[in-house]
Amino acid sequence: MEPAFWQKRWADNQIGFHRAVVNPFLQAHWRKVALPEGSRVLVPLCGKSVDMAWLAQCNYRVLGVELSRRAVEDFFREQGLQAQISQQGEFEVWRHGDVEIWCGDFFALQAQDVADCLGLYDRAALIALPADMRARYMAQLSRTLPKGCKGLLLTMDYDQQLLAGPPFAVTDGEVHTGYAGGKAQVLDEREVIEESPKFLQAGVKSVVERLYIVQF
Repeated sequence: MEPAFWQKRWADNQIGFHRAVVNPFLQAHWRKVALPEGSRVLVPLCGKSVDMAWLAQCNYRVLGVELSRRAVEDFFREQGLQAQISQQGEFEVWRHGDVEIWCGDFFALQAQDVADCLGLYDRAALIALPADMRARYMAQLSRTLPKGCKGLLLTMDYDQQLLAGPPFAVTDGEVHTGYAGGKAQVLDEREVIEESPKFLQAGVKSVVERLYIVQF
């Protein structure tokens, strides 16, 4: 999707993808990533996700990356945090305590920007992108993240012919192809069609959320 698409979604408050509660997969499985407390965790295309606040409360340092300044403003306001704002290359950096959100284009990230990121958490980044951009996204992570970085990836899998994304369908095969240089292992999956009115109305019969642990 072009940047203007997401900017308009945030400007129009069309953010059905946002969840006001911490993701249950994250709460149930994060300990399996086995990162030492204090590690820095990259959260790409983070929006205003409350999952970042949860990670910070668990004593991790969070580095979110988000295109929309509106989303960044909303996160700090809704969390009751006063951010310090500075500039880092092409990014406007918002910081409070253990949470930083870099406002700008994810694809402008350089390896030195994430050299100390030992963790990754992707709940809604990969599934927000069409196929060609997903390939670029996975290649960008593999190219920039340090060797040994590991984390959680959440995908959705359904019949894409019945409903246009986002969120986009991502198959198990695509994940393993995209992260061929590293490792991707399924930790959990569940059928969520009954929780997805939009998909039901489109005639989709099955929507599977799948959680992976990935390592670079």
